[in-house]
Amino acid sequence: MSEKAVEPARSSGLESAKIGLAIVLLLGGVAAFYWLSKEPLFVRVASLLVPLLLAAAVLYATAVGRSIWRFAFDSRVEVRKMVWPTRQETTQTTLVVVLLIVVISLFLWGVDSLLAWIVRSIAG
Repeated sequence: MSEKAVEPARSSGLESAKIGLAIVLLLGGVAAFYWLSKEPLFVRVASLLVPLLLAAAVLYATAVGRSIWRFAFDSRVEVRKMVWPTRQETTQTTLVVVLLIVVISLFLWGVDSLLAWIVRSIAG
């Protein structure tokens, strides 16, 4: 992630109006998708995607939208820096987990059986 200090976004009426418009576009797209239920699927998908893209464009025009986009980009960069385990490491770890599950299950089964035997002996 970037080392830059993040300035608090100044909220203005125009910024709020843009965010509101993006929400209205998104809700309108979802409503159109269901309202056009008798239309072909490509028309319904287009009626959902076009407002969604317009809402994203309007949201990007705000400080909040740009900060969300920057966060997503920085997150992608960080994921690329991660060191992922090899296939062999993943297989070995999975086998250890499965083995421990089996051992703990057998132990709990044994304790449960012992306690059941003790209760049966006492209760007669």
